[in-house]
Amino acid sequence: MIRYSLICKDCDLKFESWFASSKEYEKLKKKKLLNCYNCNSLNVDKGLMAPSINRKIYDTTEKELKKYKKIKKTITEYQNFIKKNLEYVGKNFAYEARSIHYNNKKKEKGIYGTVSKKDLKELTDEGIDAQIMPWVKDSSN
Repeated sequence: MIRYSLICKDCDLKFESWFASSKEYEKLKKKKLLNCYNCNSLNVDKGLMAPSINRKIYDTTEKELKKYKKIKKTITEYQNFIKKNLEYVGKNFAYEARSIHYNNKKKEKGIYGTVSKKDLKELTDEGIDAQIMPWVKDSSN
């Protein structure tokens, strides 16, 4: 469906009407089936139109963007805490976590790094507490 702003060239009446498509409008115009409801003139054309902006969608997008920024800020704060207080072990996370757990290997700090879903499941099954945290790349560079 498409809505057109129409204008009667005889009585200057402006009104709107809905059409199945722009082709349908053209077809009705060509067959002289469009008329002014005020003066019954067939001298009706499309008037000046502006696109309709759905404000509700815009407001929702703004709210979602604010929510996203707040979540991103929180994640970044957690990341900064982790970087300051834990030791980065990279892809050796599963190995290091098992070393700490089974060998009572004490570390000055806790550890963080990357682990596959499979390794994480195995660690959890072994009773080793490990968590996945979303990580936001620093895009300020």
